[in-house]
Amino acid sequence: MIHAKIKEAIQTYSEELTELRRKLHSEPEVSWEEYKTTQFVCEYLEQLGISYRKTEPTGVIAEIRGGRLGKTVALRGDMDALQVEELNKDLPYASKEDGKMHACGHDAHTAMLLIAAKALNEIKEELPGNVRLLFQPAEEVAEGAKALVKQGAMEGVDNVFGIHIWSQMPTNKVSCTPGPSFASADLFKVTFKGRGGHGAMPHACIDAAIVASSFVMNVQTVVSRTIDAQHPAVLTIGKMVVGTRFNVIAENAVIEGTVRCFHPETRDHIETQLKHYADQVAVIYGATAKVEYIHGTRAVINEEYSANLAQKVAAEAFGEEAVYNEKPTMGGEDFSEYLAHAPGSFALVGSGNPEKDTQWAHHHGKFNIDEDALSTGAELYAQYAWAYLNE
Repeated sequence: MIHAKIKEAIQTYSEELTELRRKLHSEPEVSWEEYKTTQFVCEYLEQLGISYRKTEPTGVIAEIRGGRLGKTVALRGDMDALQVEELNKDLPYASKEDGKMHACGHDAHTAMLLIAAKALNEIKEELPGNVRLLFQPAEEVAEGAKALVKQGAMEGVDNVFGIHIWSQMPTNKVSCTPGPSFASADLFKVTFKGRGGHGAMPHACIDAAIVASSFVMNVQTVVSRTIDAQHPAVLTIGKMVVGTRFNVIAENAVIEGTVRCFHPETRDHIETQLKHYADQVAVIYGATAKVEYIHGTRAVINEEYSANLAQKVAAEAFGEEAVYNEKPTMGGEDFSEYLAHAPGSFALVGSGNPEKDTQWAHHHGKFNIDEDALSTGAELYAQYAWAYLNE
């Protein structure tokens, strides 16, 4: 199952892999602005002689054609950074862009996939099939995967595999359990309209602040009292804008939040109940409510065969002790868009090491990775492709 030449190649290119990651880290580009990153990936693929095409407006789809006919497996690595100020100013490869940094590890994903491509390209004549490489933009705004799918990323693909560096796991541990991995991630906006007026004359008004506050306090029971307790869900109010002045009773209140869960029926139920609660709370106070519910990413559900294959690859490549069982997260991931078109799985590679100060949460200004995990991720990409095509 494990190809010795792939392992040897990844080890040989480990220093280059670190250099690639550091270059990308120092030059972050946020969603839909990954023009330099896209060009860098294209130039690297050209040096390897791997055919590719740019996607619009950013991103790359490449293909390594094997020497023998067979299936096609896709490997995905995302490229975008975040609008976060880097707090690791002492790093020699710290972000050069104020207010932007790779605070989630996508620089590592891109570098790992490039080196995996380099290793696979060296044994392409042995490959019984093709390896498609998806360098995806705009994961952080949950739009990039949909864009790549629309531009043909999954045409003819039999299986898809992705990796995320994970600071909450010890370095070099690999988790890819069958079933739920990342939750669906939706957004909602509730607008309440009352009747404003003087703060000294509440009897003549309908206070939107009271209406909105009542909704915030009561809507949590959608999760705690209307959903099967064995179906996890999170409903979070993240923003509330109400009022204009200390002595003016608010006429309008706007609430924004997010819903996370793993089961489609739970997702539909929460959407229905959220609208019901908003309407009924508004009626109690004589106000009106408008609800906008936006479906974001679907849940990432690892297909059993693919997840088990990833675990076998990890065990054989890195030892049984490397296999880890990380619990599902309520975080969102648009890798789910690929899984709607082909079976596959999404693995986590640990990069958390307190001794190297790399245990910080994703999206934090001090986020960094233990670069020892880079070779593990690159090899896992390449060995999974090899193993799948030879199944």
